[in-house]
Amino acid sequence: MISEPAPNVRQLLAFYLEAGVDCALMEEPVDRLTEPDTPAPPIAVRETAPSRPVREMPAAMPAVPRSEIAPAPEAAIALAREAARTAPTLEALRALLETFEGCALRNTATRLVFADGNPQARVMFVGEAPGRDEDIEGLPFVGRSGKLLDRMIAAIGLDRSKAYIANVIPWRPPGNRTPTPQETQICLPFIQRQIELVNPDILVTLGNPSTQTLLSTRDGIMKTRGRWFDYDTGTRTIRAMATFHPAYLLRSPSYKRMSWQDLRAIAKALEQAN
Repeated sequence: MISEPAPNVRQLLAFYLEAGVDCALMEEPVDRLTEPDTPAPPIAVRETAPSRPVREMPAAMPAVPRSEIAPAPEAAIALAREAARTAPTLEALRALLETFEGCALRNTATRLVFADGNPQARVMFVGEAPGRDEDIEGLPFVGRSGKLLDRMIAAIGLDRSKAYIANVIPWRPPGNRTPTPQETQICLPFIQRQIELVNPDILVTLGNPSTQTLLSTRDGIMKTRGRWFDYDTGTRTIRAMATFHPAYLLRSPSYKRMSWQDLRAIAKALEQAN
C-alpha cells in the first residue's frame, strides 16, 4: 500500500476550521487520552446575599378620561341647579347641557336630545327619555311613538310648528333602560328651567315617570291622567295635565280612547285661554 503523505500545517488548519476549531486554549498540546483521570479541584463558590423576593406589582388600571368621571350625585345635582339657573335663554341652556359633565349618561349617548318644535308654542309636551331613534337623530319623539304623538296632536289641530316637545332626561340611557332616580334628579333642574323659558300656557306630561317627576305626585298614570294640576315655575303657575305616553298606547291601544279624552280637554283649555 502506498501511504498518503502527512498533511502540512496549512492543511491541518483548514481541517480544524472546517471542524469548528477556531481558537487555541493552551500554549502546549494536551493528549486527553493519556491524561490521568483525577478529579478536578473543587471550585470555590462565592457567597452572595440572598436575593430579595420579587414583589408583584399590581396591574395598572386603565386610564379613564376626565370627561367620563362624573361627580357624586349630590354634588352633580347642586351643580345642575346652579348651571340651569344661570341660563338666560334656551340656546344658552342647550349649550350648558352640551358641556355638562355631571351626568354619566352623556358618555354613553350618541348625542344630546334637547327639544323639537316651536319655543313660542302655547303647549309643551314632556316625556321621560330619548330612545334609539331619538339618540340617532338628536330630536325627541321621532320613532314609532313619535309618529303616534304627531297623529295625536294633529287630531286637535296641532303639529310640531305649534307645539314644543322635550324630555326630562336629554340623553338616552344605555339599552333604553329606565333612568335611575339619581340621573333623573340631576337632569331635573334643566327641564324645569326649559319649561320656565318656554313658558307655555299648558304643560302636558307624557307617561308616569315624567308626571311623577314634574308634578310631584306618587300616584300612577291611571289616577293622574285627565286631571288638571298647577305647575309652579317660580314666576308663574302653569296648568298641567298628564296623559299616556305614546309608547304605552302602542302596547295597549285600548287606552287610546282615554288619551283622546285628555287631548280634547287640552284643546278646550287652549280655546278658553284665547
